[in-house]
Amino acid sequence: MPRLSEVIAELDALWPPERAEQWDAVGTVCGDPDAEVTRVLFAVDPVQEIADEAIELGADLIVTHHPLYLRGTTTVAASHFKGRVVHGLIKHDIALHVAHTNADTADPGVSDALAGALDLRVVGPLVPENNLGRICELTHPETLGEFAARAAKRLPATAQGIRVAGDPTMILHRVAVSGGSGDSLFDAVRAAGVDAFLTADLRHHPVSEATQHSPLGLVDAAHWATEWPWCEQAAAQLDEISDRHGWDLRVHVSKTVTDPWSSHHTSGAPN
Repeated sequence: MPRLSEVIAELDALWPPERAEQWDAVGTVCGDPDAEVTRVLFAVDPVQEIADEAIELGADLIVTHHPLYLRGTTTVAASHFKGRVVHGLIKHDIALHVAHTNADTADPGVSDALAGALDLRVVGPLVPENNLGRICELTHPETLGEFAARAAKRLPATAQGIRVAGDPTMILHRVAVSGGSGDSLFDAVRAAGVDAFLTADLRHHPVSEATQHSPLGLVDAAHWATEWPWCEQAAAQLDEISDRHGWDLRVHVSKTVTDPWSSHHTSGAPN
């Protein structure tokens, strides 16, 4: 069985930490480099539910997309919920490793996994300078409404579901996708000349301005849902590495929904 340091070296080759944004916090949060790794769990969020799942599974390593301590910390005391996660992992000899913006800009990366989940053909990056987002072609033209329905069917279910801005009958040929928060990418989306943009965390003012600027269709999914397909892609990559090295790792993807929204009610109050 490989040591943690050997597995981390391979993960860093997939998602080089130097490709992370300066503000980001990627890499190994806890774990003994000399400890053996037999079972790995991939997840989006390093929250208590995922730590508990790893303990029950008997995992030696959790790999998450989101950092545990994005803004740094001066304490890992168990009196705080993040500290409790760290204490639980260390107590059960479970390492935690994070690949965040370095996984966003990887090839393949988070947006490739999102495109794959939607059965889209990737033709290039949305932002070539840092390989962020993807421009994709549909296998056949379809309406914005049909595309949104496909996203609702193919992506993991969340309380938010899928929101749409634009004419649901408009015909789409090319779309852009970006896992995670994407409303900072509208200039690149317009420059790409696509018919629609699927991402997450779209806010009122950027969406209002984008729809006034052009007939671009917008599809807004839950942040967690747009990034979860990366877990499956990453697990498959580690499976291939394990086979190549003869490690016989057991690699799992968490299906625990850690999207923070728990319910959704359609508003219908009279104006």
